Amino acid sequence: MVGDRWTLLIVRELLILGRARFRDLQAGLPGLAPNLLTQRLRDLEGEGVLRRERDTPRSDYILTERGRALEGVVRELLKWGAPTVRDAPADAIFQMHWLSMPAAHLLRDSQPERGVGCVRFGDPADGFDVLVGDGVVRVGPCDGGRTPDAVVKGPGAALVGLIQGALPLERAAAAGVAIEGDVEALRRILPAG
Repeated sequence: MVGDRWTLLIVRELLILGRARFRDLQAGLPGLAPNLLTQRLRDLEGEGVLRRERDTPRSDYILTERGRALEGVVRELLKWGAPTVRDAPADAIFQMHWLSMPAAHLLRDSQPERGVGCVRFGDPADGFDVLVGDGVVRVGPCDGGRTPDAVVKGPGAALVGLIQGALPLERAAAAGVAIEGDVEALRRILPAG
């Protein structure tokens, strides 16, 4: 059921977004033909992995409990594949929101006494916010109403290394990672390298 091409990537998108329209899924899965996406969504709905909510003016896809149970599988595949990101071609497709799942499991609050903070990776069109406070890190979609303490952008390989703790901040900056705002807000959440 989940071994077909694109299936786990659709699940990953829904784990990240929570709920998504067809066009949201298309945007997050470049290269997936609309007819194949339609078929995969039908198959996943038929298997009870997702449901289509039609109660609102827009039709959203949402993972069922059975679909959300795949999070551990997706997370382990992300961990398994992460070391290969550094070898990706420079023109490889990268979307910032793809890093939100690894970020949720790798970033930590090293300064809980500092109060609440927010670091944005990317922007509201393609990114995520890391909210930190009292020793807890929460990752979610960008909140346009929130002003982050720092905004982080850059190439995928360098950002993966930074989030993993494999690439120190100074080397990540040399590799193209740009930080606007409070650099210490970013240091606070990075794993010890």
